[in-house]
Amino acid sequence: MDTIDYLVLFIYFAGMAGIGIWAMKQVKGQEDYFMGGRRFGKLFQTFAAFGAGTGSADPVNTARGTFANGMSGMWGVMYWLFVTPVYWISAVWYRRMRCLTLGDWFVERYESKSMGVAYAVFGCFYYMTYGAMLFTAIGKVAVPLVGPELFGAQTEHVLVPLVAVVVTLYGVLGGIAAAYWTDLVQGICIILLSVLLIPFGLNAVVEKFGSPGDSWTDGFRVMHEQLPAHNFTILGSQNSAEFPLYAILVIVIINAIGIVLTPHFIVTGGGTAKSEQDARIGLVTGNFIKRFCTIGWVITALIVLTLFGSDTALMKDADMAWGVATKELLGPLGIGLVGLMLACLLAALMSSVDCYMLVCSALVVRNIYVPFIKPNATDRECVSLGRWTGGIVVLGAVVISVTMLDMFKQLQLTWIVPMTFAALFWVGMYWRKATTKAGWTTIAFCLVSFFVLPRLIPAVAPDLRTDSSLIQVNEKTDTGGGKSIYWTGGVKEVEGVKRGEGQFRFDMLLYDKILGFDLTKVRNAALATLDLPFKIIAPFLVMIIASLLTTPNRKESLDRLYVRMKTPVNPDPEKDEAEIEKSYAEPDRFDKNKLFPGSNFEFQRPTRYDVVGFAICLALCFAIIGLVLFVGQIGT
Repeated sequence: MDTIDYLVLFIYFAGMAGIGIWAMKQVKGQEDYFMGGRRFGKLFQTFAAFGAGTGSADPVNTARGTFANGMSGMWGVMYWLFVTPVYWISAVWYRRMRCLTLGDWFVERYESKSMGVAYAVFGCFYYMTYGAMLFTAIGKVAVPLVGPELFGAQTEHVLVPLVAVVVTLYGVLGGIAAAYWTDLVQGICIILLSVLLIPFGLNAVVEKFGSPGDSWTDGFRVMHEQLPAHNFTILGSQNSAEFPLYAILVIVIINAIGIVLTPHFIVTGGGTAKSEQDARIGLVTGNFIKRFCTIGWVITALIVLTLFGSDTALMKDADMAWGVATKELLGPLGIGLVGLMLACLLAALMSSVDCYMLVCSALVVRNIYVPFIKPNATDRECVSLGRWTGGIVVLGAVVISVTMLDMFKQLQLTWIVPMTFAALFWVGMYWRKATTKAGWTTIAFCLVSFFVLPRLIPAVAPDLRTDSSLIQVNEKTDTGGGKSIYWTGGVKEVEGVKRGEGQFRFDMLLYDKILGFDLTKVRNAALATLDLPFKIIAPFLVMIIASLLTTPNRKESLDRLYVRMKTPVNPDPEKDEAEIEKSYAEPDRFDKNKLFPGSNFEFQRPTRYDVVGFAICLALCFAIIGLVLFVGQIGT
């Protein structure tokens, strides 16, 4: 990078810090710090949703996936597309909850302050892991730009902490208002990031492979001439692709179930909006903007594949594809575009991490500190603690980032962790018989089966690692194979003895020993996908069965929660409070809208606005897929 590139970065960092200092003056209490006074309209809600949902890992993951699998690699990010219609419905929930954290909702629904602690711990761990993935992405991009070392140390070990300091500075000072203002600026940077490399890349493709007289717009045709046809299909081979159709469907399902209960949705999902309509439009619009940006990332990745597909180092670590493209395409120009690109990626990181940091702060303050340590804490004390907690969460993300640099493993972990609370949220939202004891049983089941048993079983019975029936691999073909069925670290041969490495995938026994599937015939992508159905279905079965066997929660508490969730929000706080009091006095006020009157189910009849909005969102999802298909055919 040249001096001008570092100057661009300095200006960007200084601007973000300045916003934090300005926004700090607006903070009067917890409501301002954690929720911005619930005063944000459609524009800020849109860019808050866009910023929080678009991290530095997204363009990097898209480039990595496309580099390895062609256009089907876009599903490493695009699988969220078909979750978007759900947001049209869920945005109303978060606004009607009228809570400062989702932990508050779990405490009230299950009448357990301890449940709030458990959710706060989950939230902090989840965002440390997710934040680590975003920091890792920055490290992967920076290495090709500034070299493997910076100031005598590994580049990612210098740059990642530096970014963490800046994002912590403006976030802890200004709270969610600072995050939203920076998200607006950073959202524009992310959109710029999505298209910046395309014209330069197409020009480079034409210069390298084109014919005399070709312009940069002929780059699409040249890419089709240079790359095999399968690189331009959005559904890869069912045998070899990382994201075949069945994998996409399962990933969409697990994310649709898990994303709505992640802690930041109480903020960017609609909880900070002035009205329900602002919440809905902001959430879905912000997420659709991201899907259009993803198309730009895919085009960029195809350009990189065309230009640098023979680079062995890049083939070994495709996460660096974005950084290599930036260096090779923008670096020679020497006009600060490399610094601008890195600033745009930093914007993608910071617009997510600032929100996650503040949400975790709220969880610790509201669901641990106040209920268990200092119930009479003042607003000033709570805000001060929130600032310190935010810094600790970012520090945790940095530590995970520099010690676990495999981005795809970090991504997969973010799919699984939310399932710990998924059944509690969905069953508790719609079924009065969901009980506190069932909730704790489900949490314990998920922790043990997802995280403890895979490590504990081989520790207690080490002979399993050499058991001939458990060291099987799937059959090798021209497109892959030889992948371990039962061990996450594969099967290795040491001194003539084959041994399973890593964690034990005990759930594979269900398919092999109980259902009778011959897993040696299953392809690599299918083996990876088979992990997910158990993690989706089992928690719901445990929650439902345990609820039927345990004592229901108090009717009075459930009445208050459900009637508040049914009471439409009035943007005027005083009028809204009056409506809530009226609902508390008449808990059956909205029972006429129940889909199953007289039952324990709390499904409400959808309004015309619900149905039309959902249908439009679904149609837009297919329109975006159509646009991707069109892009794949440009130049043929």
